[in-house]
Amino acid sequence: MIWSFYLSFTDWDLIAPEYHFVGFENFMDALRSPSVHAAFWVTYKFMLVFIPIVTVMALTVAVLVNGLPRFKSLFLIGFFLPYLSSGVVSALIVKGLLSYNSPVNTFLRSLGITIDWLGTPMSALFVIGIILAWKFTGYYALILTAGLSSIDKEVYEAAAIDGVTDRQRFWRITLPLLYPSLYTTLILAFGVTFGIFTEVYQLTGGGPNFATNTWQMEIFNQAFKNLQAGYASAVALLASLATFISIYIVRKLLELWGKRYGWN
Repeated sequence: MIWSFYLSFTDWDLIAPEYHFVGFENFMDALRSPSVHAAFWVTYKFMLVFIPIVTVMALTVAVLVNGLPRFKSLFLIGFFLPYLSSGVVSALIVKGLLSYNSPVNTFLRSLGITIDWLGTPMSALFVIGIILAWKFTGYYALILTAGLSSIDKEVYEAAAIDGVTDRQRFWRITLPLLYPSLYTTLILAFGVTFGIFTEVYQLTGGGPNFATNTWQMEIFNQAFKNLQAGYASAVALLASLATFISIYIVRKLLELWGKRYGWN
């Protein structure tokens, strides 16, 4: 980070042995760059897609697995496996499934439906968001299952005596008592959206029209394609600043939510 901070004030091109100090020029150029603006907003667009999907899926898996009488660990391992899989392999498989001549698109065309999954901004965002949700669901479900296991069963027994319905039990008891685990998974999930690279690199390259151009993709393109290491370092610092501020705000909002249920 210290070296990156130093380079952000230079015009180093990643190759030349000599480079010059340019002051805040890289930062000013980055703040005016359309691709950097896109990277900033794309991160929050991915949040709107990824966070709700992965949270609902992880909660569903955790509740279902926690309710099993046996083999909980076996099912959790099965759901956890996608997290261990290579992002490159997953992206290439999805790319094949969504190609023009794939069985999926062939079937849709037979129904008169034609979708350019990776060539349309909205669909490209959803495809990548769903891949990430599939990958991280098992990981977050593991954390949530541990949280569910720690809830005292006597609380549910007392609620049953009072005639609490299943829906009320989930919203009024399970969710509030699951707050520590939910807090952890949500912070981790928000952090993921600032580090998206592999899936975007393999599937869209940041397109179409910067629609999936994440911070990591922008840094990579500037450093290794345009050979502007100094400028890329400036973008990386701006990305770090945006990440820290965003996560801090998210933390405070989650803590306010937790205080409503007595968590400090």
